[in-house]
Amino acid sequence: MQGRISPEAGQRVYTPLVLSIYDWYVLEFSCGKIWQCSRERLLAQYQRCVGPRHLDVGVGTGYYLDHVRFPTTTPEVTLLDLNPESLAHTSRRIARYSPQLVHGNVLEPNALPDRHFDSIGLSFLFHCLPAGGGGKWRALDYLGPKLAPGGTLFGSTILGSSAPLLRQRWLMRVYNRSGIFDNRADDMDALEHELHSRFDDVQIEREGVVALFTARRRSAPARDSAHQPD
Repeated sequence: MQGRISPEAGQRVYTPLVLSIYDWYVLEFSCGKIWQCSRERLLAQYQRCVGPRHLDVGVGTGYYLDHVRFPTTTPEVTLLDLNPESLAHTSRRIARYSPQLVHGNVLEPNALPDRHFDSIGLSFLFHCLPAGGGGKWRALDYLGPKLAPGGTLFGSTILGSSAPLLRQRWLMRVYNRSGIFDNRADDMDALEHELHSRFDDVQIEREGVVALFTARRRSAPARDSAHQPD
């Protein structure tokens, strides 16, 4: 399958100017008025799923990390993003947690710390990842082993294959042509298949054209059975 094999085009848009309006334009206006899924719904997902040792991938502005109530007063937060501007912006916003920053590509082996995480957040990530090369879903192959047994991988993504409203189809077409999105073929069936093939317990809900998903590991895989979370 042909297509982009690097997510750089999708993340390059996050300049300091864009980040300064991101919370309003993307999380308030676009989510609610275009994609028909409120940021309050996405924040509620964070609140249900976030753990004391949390990895956030594709961090945006850190809005949800700033507003969520962690189950401990001293969470261990790690941020993974290819865009240094997003990492810097989010790091400043949640400086009270002293987050660990990892500048890297989620579609390649990366320098994530050698530990397991209680939760891994992937908010609005998959629709920005390229469908070419080995496919956007290989991100799960790199992230899955980092999830502690009993931990939760969760997130949201905009489905591109079945947008019912004209404004949704128009904006998705613009974003896909510009490289911000690569989600023309993304649908519920694909998401369900990719998650179920890697995790034990999967739940997916749809709000507007946004899929909200959670996936859990009940136990460590056989090859990792001797390695317990630190």
